[in-house]
Amino acid sequence: MGVGSEGHEGEGGGLRKRRGCGCSCTKNDFLPEESFQSWGSYVNAVMETPARFINRLTTRSLDQTELYEVKARSQHEMKKTLNWWDLMWFGIGAVIGAGIFVLTGLEARDDAGPAVVLSYAVSGVSAMLSVFCYTEFAVEIPVAGGSFAYLRVELGDFMAFVAAGNILLEYVIGGAAVARSWTSYFATLCNHSPNDFRINVHHLSPDYSHLDPIAVVVISIICVLAVLSIKGSSRFNYFASIIHVAIIVFIIIAGLTKAEAKNYSSFVPFGPRGIFRASAVLFFAYVGFDAVSTMAEETKNPGRDIPIGLVGSMIITTTAYCLMAIALCLMQPYSQLDPDAPYTVAFEKVGMGWAKYIVAIGALEGMTTVLLVGAVGQARYLTHIARTHMMPPWLAQVNEHTGTPVNATIVMMIATAIIAFFTGLDILANLLSISTLFIFMLVAVALIVRRYYVSGVTTTTNRNRLIFCIVLILGSAIATAAYWGASSKGWIAYVITGPIWLLATVVLWLFVPQARAPKIWGSH
Repeated sequence: MGVGSEGHEGEGGGLRKRRGCGCSCTKNDFLPEESFQSWGSYVNAVMETPARFINRLTTRSLDQTELYEVKARSQHEMKKTLNWWDLMWFGIGAVIGAGIFVLTGLEARDDAGPAVVLSYAVSGVSAMLSVFCYTEFAVEIPVAGGSFAYLRVELGDFMAFVAAGNILLEYVIGGAAVARSWTSYFATLCNHSPNDFRINVHHLSPDYSHLDPIAVVVISIICVLAVLSIKGSSRFNYFASIIHVAIIVFIIIAGLTKAEAKNYSSFVPFGPRGIFRASAVLFFAYVGFDAVSTMAEETKNPGRDIPIGLVGSMIITTTAYCLMAIALCLMQPYSQLDPDAPYTVAFEKVGMGWAKYIVAIGALEGMTTVLLVGAVGQARYLTHIARTHMMPPWLAQVNEHTGTPVNATIVMMIATAIIAFFTGLDILANLLSISTLFIFMLVAVALIVRRYYVSGVTTTTNRNRLIFCIVLILGSAIATAAYWGASSKGWIAYVITGPIWLLATVVLWLFVPQARAPKIWGSH
């Protein structure tokens, strides 16, 4: 089966490898395909577009192709220096950012009340299920491409191409949003308004008129760290995350010392629906763990280290979020929580105004590690995408001395810096949500396909049953979500969509034999 790219193999199917330091800049580094070698070749390729599209739509890669042939196109190996301890702290650094310091107050006040702790637990369980999917893939296909490589193997080139755009959008937009937030919290620490540190250009649109040079400087520093060494990035993330966790522990303990049980007298003021409505928003406080899966190629023992690192970091994160939510709602009645700076205002109300500086430092630490892990993850995504020639292979080059994808890191950080310099936070937040959920959904579907479909093994009947079950599962889930959003009190649709989802799952389990058992993670 092909790998979905042309012009990369030599005689006998061997891989052509260029000599050099990995920083060449020739035509073949940007346009390597045979289609671009002459105008005649290009015209012929255009004429073949329909056939090529069908091939892309149906072609799936192989585990071994991703692990050896595709990886070899980077010319130099990434250095295997990470263990489970590094990955666990990378996971903590990637997930615990500024969201916890803002979202908790907003959702407790408007949707869940003190039961926001249950919302965090529900979101944590949902995130953990996604972690399980990523973990199974990462231990069996330990390459830098993360979800892009997994989708290319199981759902084919076309779906991987669609996912690649969403992945890169997610990281660029997410990084820009965090960098803009970094400026806001830095301004708070300095007792200034965020716009005091931004340049206001009046003739631009209001959403793009507040230029943020501090965000650009922060992104530039993060870029240098990510380029120099993955182990150095790990050490920096480790120490920064320790400080961040220490501040979280302080917030929890200090908050509980000012706790008043009467603030929990009305625990579920908005009912069960409010708990789940809040959990849908709070899920985004868990986003970022997928970046850790892109480090599988640099992990010493992926089969052991990735499960411990990913699952361990998610358990720690969920526990910290729940305890912080409990402390906040015990300090102050949920109806009086500030939607923008809940912890700062709550500490001021109980006579600990000085604690707002500790909260601001904690938020800055969290956002710094989120930016660093995001920079590492997005560069490795782009590296593997470029290895498949969906992007110029110049971006796939790994530096011989640092063992890091320097070109991909710099290009992604430049894109992030440009967006962060111009664009307001509300615009960035609206762009981020759907992209993230779309990728998580595709990875879950890909894992089902991996378990139940293997070319040449699965019969046509079982393949059709699998497709039928997946369509029913996805359809019922989409219908349930649509009805949830459209009706605040109705229930009749759940009586229909719930049993359909359950029936499809049971049919898949009982009547479609597994074609492939997990080799390491998830095996019995």
